[in-house]
Amino acid sequence: MPKPAPKKPPAPPRPASARGFGRGSLGASGDNSGEDGGAGGGIRVLCVDDHAVLVEGLKAQFTLDPSIRCIGSLPTAERLLEEVARLKPDVVLLDIEMPGPDAFEMADRLRHMHPRTRVIILSAHIRDGYINAAFKCGAWGYFAKSDDLEAIVAGIREVARSSEGGGTVVLGPKIKERCAPANAAGSGVGDRFTMGKGTRRPTRSAKSPMGDRRPGAPTTRLDALSVREVEVLRLIGKGLSRTQIAAELARAVKTIDGHQDRIMEKLGVESRADLMRLAIREGFAEA
Repeated sequence: MPKPAPKKPPAPPRPASARGFGRGSLGASGDNSGEDGGAGGGIRVLCVDDHAVLVEGLKAQFTLDPSIRCIGSLPTAERLLEEVARLKPDVVLLDIEMPGPDAFEMADRLRHMHPRTRVIILSAHIRDGYINAAFKCGAWGYFAKSDDLEAIVAGIREVARSSEGGGTVVLGPKIKERCAPANAAGSGVGDRFTMGKGTRRPTRSAKSPMGDRRPGAPTTRLDALSVREVEVLRLIGKGLSRTQIAAELARAVKTIDGHQDRIMEKLGVESRADLMRLAIREGFAEA
């Protein structure tokens, strides 16, 4: 009786740095960019930014860290919800200033439709108004585009490790610098987001976009606004008319008028001109 052929030894596993970055894969961008839309281990990141140089720099940085994989990139937030449903990322890096839909609105919709996916804002703007608006929309982190890529990657890992029940808000180095004076003074954005080793992020609440506030944290006038009202205020600060805002947010002009009236009442201003000045002062007019 012939002897059975000896079994071949199993092929050695690929090194971790080689997994998930095959050039034959297609990501959300629709080109062979080294993105991996398939299954696998590691933190799955979707980049939503029209700054191509930054996105490519991030992809290159990700290749140095086997724990993070870029599964796609989008130049606008127009297809964000569709791609999140398809690719199921753990983290979305989201720019604020892009063509197309309002990024704050998309972030708010994302946290309700896909609560397992966590948003990190990546923006050139570090004014208090933008930081406030980002966390109203449920962001888990906020980084400046001028932060080192290594710091952004470290922030992605920290957000991915945060507990579902709250976790800490992760701020980039430039954002911490911005918040530090307010924290020392005992008021403003710094108090809410940088006190101590880490600040508890707001949990989701049906009544308030900010969720449950950390006990003892101070409030600002902007905290009274809903997510939609923040979006309207931002566009007012950019000088858009009622009609333009309605077109931008795909809402009726009368609906925008109603939002504007409620914003004025909540913020204690009496005219649209005063509202625009307040929006500019809070940093919403930056372009």
